[in-house]
Amino acid sequence: MSDTKPSALFVCVHNAGRSQMAAGYLRHLSGGAVEVRSAGSLPAEKINPVAVEAMLEEGIDIRAERPKVLTADAVEASDVVVTMGCGDVCPIFPGTRYEDWALADPAGQGIEAVRPIRDEIRGRVLALLAELGVEPVTA
Repeated sequence: MSDTKPSALFVCVHNAGRSQMAAGYLRHLSGGAVEVRSAGSLPAEKINPVAVEAMLEEGIDIRAERPKVLTADAVEASDVVVTMGCGDVCPIFPGTRYEDWALADPAGQGIEAVRPIRDEIRGRVLALLAELGVEPVTA
């Protein structure tokens, strides 16, 4: 294992829901063992409040996060890039691993609809941690 932490970038169009929930889970479950980034191709002004509420139910506070614009530098600096509905907007770099997670968009949805999306993201983040060889701090 190298001395550098593995890094992951989560990308969705608005960087307001799915990618922020995934980043929150990865930060929390990795206990800081993974460098976590998130971005959007057309970032929203603020995070989806229902996504914030759904994550607070899990004891994870993402209220301080802000949607960020996707940059080539962020992609190039990441070991794994997980896209969530941004299609071919992501720049492709050799040697970087790409995954596309087909997830429903929580935008405009109520908490009852967002919880299953959140739970699916949690499961996928746990699988990603296993692939990165990082033991989750809490399961």
